[in-house]
Amino acid sequence: MDEKRKTGNRVKFSDFTPPFWARNRHVQTLWPRFLQRRTPFIFRTEKLRLPDNDFVKLVWGQPEKTEKSRGLAVIFHGLEGSIKSHYANDLMAFLQKLGWQTVLMHFRGCGGEPNSTARAYHSGETEDATFFLNWLDNKFPAIPKVAIGFSLGANMLLKMLGENPSQKLLKAAVAISAPLRLDECSRSINEGFSRVYQNYLLKSMIKTLRTKMQSINYDGLINIQDKQVSDIQNFRQFDEHVTAPLHGFGSADDYYQKCSAIGFLKHIETPTLVLHSVDDPFMNEAVIPDDHDLSDSVEFELSLKGGHVGFMLGTPWNPSIWFHQRVADYIASFERPIAKQE
Repeated sequence: MDEKRKTGNRVKFSDFTPPFWARNRHVQTLWPRFLQRRTPFIFRTEKLRLPDNDFVKLVWGQPEKTEKSRGLAVIFHGLEGSIKSHYANDLMAFLQKLGWQTVLMHFRGCGGEPNSTARAYHSGETEDATFFLNWLDNKFPAIPKVAIGFSLGANMLLKMLGENPSQKLLKAAVAISAPLRLDECSRSINEGFSRVYQNYLLKSMIKTLRTKMQSINYDGLINIQDKQVSDIQNFRQFDEHVTAPLHGFGSADDYYQKCSAIGFLKHIETPTLVLHSVDDPFMNEAVIPDDHDLSDSVEFELSLKGGHVGFMLGTPWNPSIWFHQRVADYIASFERPIAKQE
């Protein structure tokens, strides 16, 4: 990596250093997902009705204490993610213990229940998140709110902040492992071992689509028939035949160009921290921005190691996640003073 080109006043190297046993990017990516035990976390779910009469499922950390909390920490998950995702469950449990009220918004069709319309979610779908944040603000106007997005949810969050530079709904944001250039990511994840991740996610995406096609008529909405869905081999094909036409884009390339957060970063005025690893197996170095891509409000912290939503420390028998404390430290500047909570 060209360190002179990629680091500067706004793009800086983080202090994350992986332990010797977890220096491989696939270990960093897979261990937390499949081998690390989940932190016990109690929550309740709620359905939020959307303007088109569809819904998204919300998850609230327990015990619920919004009015006495340090603030509301809003979580946006990644592709095919949910409250069961290691990064969501464990960060919410971590922040809840620190006095934050946590809430996760599942994207449409995620969380174990298909949504009721053909419309789905994608990397640039900011309408539902904006509606949700306005709903939260109306419900808790005096409570400071921050948002943390992971992977697809991180790209969506950054795009939303760039689309609305003067927004007042969020005091701060953190984006972790964001696929800032969707075209590059669709190319990288279709190469080598990374295809394992693509196949795993694609299988879930196709299953969800086929389930919905049993009760919803997709004629004229997507460029593929039911019997052809299972023939989709990669993300680009899925985006070309499903994501793009279903959500009003002319093609996969049109979708990638309009929804990649890289073009929105320079417009963000909300204090924002972006955490990214050079060795992320879902993407390549082309997604890493230069200083001129970022506004003064965006801090971009780059790690040489860390995988995709990994950043694991500790030992194999007692691992920990570095970004938990990094997120907590960053959002602490935006919490309510303790005196006001008493």
